[in-house]
Amino acid sequence: MLKVLLHSGIGEIVAVCARYYGGVKLGTGGLSRAYASGVKFALESMATEPKIDRTFAVVIVGYRSVGAIQHLMNEMDITVSGENYGGSVRYECGIPTASFGRFSSAVADVTHGEGSVARIQHPVGPPLDSP
Repeated sequence: MLKVLLHSGIGEIVAVCARYYGGVKLGTGGLSRAYASGVKFALESMATEPKIDRTFAVVIVGYRSVGAIQHLMNEMDITVSGENYGGSVRYECGIPTASFGRFSSAVADVTHGEGSVARIQHPVGPPLDSP
């Protein structure tokens, strides 16, 4: 099982097998092949996506810039985990680390210097818009 996982090219994964007494006796080699083929089948049928290292940030903009900022976030693959509409609009989001500087500059350009992007620790607790 471990050999199949190590050679799969997929990271951060684990396989667990429960064995019950009874049935056909496969022997050591048969069990190994059965477990390996089960893991291989699971890996082939599993949906995967690339892992993107993200920097968590708070983005604060005025209401006039909301449409442009949301378009920018979609364009740059930024995930929004919370939003709050008060005197200004505040987004908690995950920005691909490689794009952080480019996004910060783009926010400044779109908001004419009024918007801000500040790094935060990984958010803990409920999103901003939950009760």
